[in-house]
Amino acid sequence: MEPTSTPEVLHRIRWPLRLTWAGLWAERLSRAFWPLWTVILVGLSFLSFGIQDMLPLEVAWGGLVALLVAAIASLVLGARRFRMPRRVEALARLDASMPGQPISALADDQAIGSSDPASVAVWQAHRARMAARARAAQAVKPDLQLSIRDVFGLRYMALTMLVLALMFGSLWRVASVSGLAPGAAEAMMNGPTWEGWAQPPLHTGKPALYLNDIPEGTLELPQGTRIQVRLYGPVGSLTLSETVSGATTPPPASDLSQNFEVMQSGAVTISGTGGREWRIVALRDAAPRVAVLREISRERDGRMKMPFSAEDDHGITGGTATVTLDLAQVDRRFGLTIDPEPREPLVIDLPLPISGNRAKFEAALEEDLSQHPFANLPVQVRLDVNDALGQTGQSELMATILPGKRFFDPLAAAIIEMRRDLLWNRANAPRAAQILHAVTHLPDDLIRDEKTFERLKAAMATLSASASTLSVEQRDALAVELWEIALLVEEGDLASARERLQRAQERLNEAIRNGADPSEIQELMDELREATRDYMQLLAEEAERNPDGDSAQAGEQMEITGDQIQKMMDEIQRLMEEGKMAEAAQAMAMLQQLLENLQMTEGQGGSGGPQMPGMKGLQDTLRDQQGLSDEAFRELQQGDGEQGQPGEQQDGQNGEQQGEGGEGQDGGSLADRQQALRDRLDGLSRGPLPGPGTEQGDAGRDSLNEAERQMREAERALREGDLSGALDRQAEAMDRMRDGMRALNEAQSQQDRQTQGESGAQDGGNGASEAGRDPLGRETGNAGRIGSDRNLLQGQDIQRRAQDLLDEIRRRAGEQQRADNERDYLKRLLDLF
Repeated sequence: MEPTSTPEVLHRIRWPLRLTWAGLWAERLSRAFWPLWTVILVGLSFLSFGIQDMLPLEVAWGGLVALLVAAIASLVLGARRFRMPRRVEALARLDASMPGQPISALADDQAIGSSDPASVAVWQAHRARMAARARAAQAVKPDLQLSIRDVFGLRYMALTMLVLALMFGSLWRVASVSGLAPGAAEAMMNGPTWEGWAQPPLHTGKPALYLNDIPEGTLELPQGTRIQVRLYGPVGSLTLSETVSGATTPPPASDLSQNFEVMQSGAVTISGTGGREWRIVALRDAAPRVAVLREISRERDGRMKMPFSAEDDHGITGGTATVTLDLAQVDRRFGLTIDPEPREPLVIDLPLPISGNRAKFEAALEEDLSQHPFANLPVQVRLDVNDALGQTGQSELMATILPGKRFFDPLAAAIIEMRRDLLWNRANAPRAAQILHAVTHLPDDLIRDEKTFERLKAAMATLSASASTLSVEQRDALAVELWEIALLVEEGDLASARERLQRAQERLNEAIRNGADPSEIQELMDELREATRDYMQLLAEEAERNPDGDSAQAGEQMEITGDQIQKMMDEIQRLMEEGKMAEAAQAMAMLQQLLENLQMTEGQGGSGGPQMPGMKGLQDTLRDQQGLSDEAFRELQQGDGEQGQPGEQQDGQNGEQQGEGGEGQDGGSLADRQQALRDRLDGLSRGPLPGPGTEQGDAGRDSLNEAERQMREAERALREGDLSGALDRQAEAMDRMRDGMRALNEAQSQQDRQTQGESGAQDGGNGASEAGRDPLGRETGNAGRIGSDRNLLQGQDIQRRAQDLLDEIRRRAGEQQRADNERDYLKRLLDLF
């Protein structure tokens, strides 16, 4: 029968009780005496560092007395605070840690009903339950937290000092404190009669040496090592002589405390009882070395890349690359016939390892110097590195052409050449102005954008007006302007217009969030309208000039969403005028999504090879599904929850949404249009698609079937008036369609490689421009594929790009003014990654 009496239960739990009692002792000892062991640790730290050997005798004695007084005061204060824990206190703590305090319950007696058998039975059952709980007792962990009492963390400081003393000092030095007392030599008959330490320079990273542990013989020490020797006993019983410091007036050999630095090889001798002699070899700190590993190369974006290696016996602390113009190798023709203006050499800091060993490493200097006056000219490059002693190592002079951005457009190249001539010498200003006027005399076939041409004419006018009195500041401002104009001519205005559009979006969104003045918001709204109009116009012009290129689909998308974008901006304008800033912020988020879809479509497409008709239909279906989802989202924002019911008409907007693949969009309800898109996808899935029977082809068809199922669910939700649910299903359908198209594109690529053989593989290896990459840096493939694994950005590029995308998704997901549906979608994206 299980014990239920208090003594029996206490016997069962004796070990948890003892451990709890021991924990109480630990708690009260630590709370009472933590100042004592803090003072002890501080004292040991000072003594291990040998502070007593460096200070005057009076100061050292004063410090020891202060430590002793602090220790005694801490001991007395701790003794007053300390209260010895009793067994009953441990029992109470153990009892309080269990539900119902069973140990106390077992000590209770039945107050009433002792003559009633039923009451007695209940009481015995209660005692049995409490006994069972008591038998399961576990020792209570002590609370050793002292942060409330030690608010400044003094105990941690003392512990850190001791650890440092053990790492860089020696506990043997504690014994030297006895040397401070009179007659200490007699008290140390069985101990050392001298002590010595050798501390190498800090930059070497080498530990201190305790000379008592080092036998006689040859000892190698870095130059600059400080040796400290302490002699004990009567003056003259031990003497020290050395020839390593090179001192012309050394101290008396009988001094009890001597300090000197190792500056040259020699000997250190301690003469007398227990003396010792070492032959010191002073190791000189060698100068660092640096060398260029390979020829300087030019990256695709014009950046210079120069691999180099550096080495030093104790580590490199810094370095630079100095670039000077190699005037003797310059082709002195045209604008370079006259002597250049004096210009300081270009100095660039060398990259050093953030962590790890700097004694020997390899790295690469990467810098964009395209706008520097030395770009694309002969230069001489020299690398310099330094060590902790200030010693310098240099590489051999390297003659090379300083890499810079290359311009292939004839007009852009001419502008850059005139810019180079101006930076070469301001005396070239009249000639540069004359050449630019001659080049742009008939500009029709040179510059397609009128704004770029206006900027060029303004720059030429400034150059002509100040050609004879051109100052350095004017020259530098003209150089910046000519560089930007050349970039516009070379790369086109579409990228610039896209950046201006994004900047206008961000500024207006920020103004709405911060509650800016209506006049400021109106100005930013006008800026956004102008930027959007310019961007869409340039997009259409590019599609007309290159109907088979990457901008063709963007032009089609622009026709679909152009009026919708304008209406969205009108709606934002109305909401802001009415003071509905929260609704305006939501509409702004929707507008930003539409514009991002437009820009993403611009980057898709491709002309890599033949395209099956079914793939073009899938692209059109995906685009129309996106348009339908955008319209449903706008309706949800406007609060018109009945638009999904059968029979409602949206003739105006639906007519504008029709594009090339837009059959089935007959102006009916959103549900009817969703059904038409589903029927179209079903027909495309049954038609000819790439990769029949292959793994990728089957996976693509499965994804399309899943997209069709999601469309059916979206159609049902629209008919039931559930716009939120419909948006979720539409998003899933578009994701599955993208997966399917990606798999089918891969299947088509495999077919092309099999049929084209080696020639097809060579054609496919030509690469692609940066404009033909998806957000992860992959080439866009045949038939407008979204991306492939070929030519994936490598190393830090792809990591940086992926991190930027994740940071942007997190930022948008955290913006409270965005619509709930959009934030839910962004959070689902974050869950995937």
